[in-house]
Order: sequence, then structure tokens, then C-alpha cells
Amino acid sequence: MADDIINRVANSKLVTIDLEDYYPEGNRILFDIKDWLFEGLILREKDFREKAKGHNWSQYQNHYVALTCSTDAIIPGWAYMLLTVYLEPYAKQITIGNLKQLETSIYQDIINNLDISIFQDKPIIIKGCSNKPVPDNAYIMLTKKLKPVAKSLMYGEACSSVPLYKNK
Repeated sequence: MADDIINRVANSKLVTIDLEDYYPEGNRILFDIKDWLFEGLILREKDFREKAKGHNWSQYQNHYVALTCSTDAIIPGWAYMLLTVYLEPYAKQITIGNLKQLETSIYQDIINNLDISIFQDKPIIIKGCSNKPVPDNAYIMLTKKLKPVAKSLMYGEACSSVPLYKNK
């Protein structure tokens, strides 16, 4: 008589969190202001304001936007703030930096708003390796958020996880 195969992982209280499941769809745009600068280096307020006023901001509807300047120009903070005033009615998220920093900012909002009460006193595996651009910082932010409520934290897959934390 053959023994039944029992899936102990499926029957356990183990909870797997895959940050890829939280990845929000939407275009990511790198908005480089270098072309709005005199000779790519000098921000002239009047010219900059005219370009901002005349720009078609609606093209960023439901987009995630990273504001940057790819030249060595010194950009005053108000310039990015002005662009934010124009982008805010359209863009889902706006940040200063590159696309990697934008993804980190997106995940920071997601993790900050995550209801962790459902993970109270549970053993948790934070799944690694994703096909979507989940930033490394998202794993750190999630670990920090879950540690106070989790029974234990692990990284990887149920069959080969790395223990990170165990509540004593």
C-alpha cells in the first residue's frame, strides 16, 4: 500500500508575499529637462516657464514620471516643483531621479499603504526573483514593515528559503 503524498507547504500557515504581485501597470517616463536649458546648462527662468506653459502635459495621463537633468547644470528646486504643478493633474506619481529611483518611490508608497494586520503572527516568505523591475529597496522596506508583526521572515521559495528573522 503506497503512502499518500502530503504537501506540507500547502497545508502550513506559511504566507508567501511576492512583490511582483503589487507591481502597478503604467508607463514609466524619464522627463529630461536638458533640452529646456540654454545650451543645455543654464536655466533661464522666463524661457523655462514658457516651455512649461506651452508643453502638452496631458500626454502623461496615468504615467509614472521621473524628472531629471542629464547635464551638469545646476537646477534650482523650484524648477522641479514647477514641473510638478503641471504634471500633478495627469501623472500617477512624480519624483526626481532616474527610472530606478522612480520604481523605488512607487514601491515605497505601496508598502507604506500595505495592510499588514493579515500577517500578524504568521511565518512569512518574501519571494525573490521577479520578472518585473522590483527594486532591491522594496525588499528592505517590506522586511522593515513586516518584522514587528511576523512570527518569522524568510526569503526565497518554500522549498529553499533563507531564514531572516524569528520572533522569540
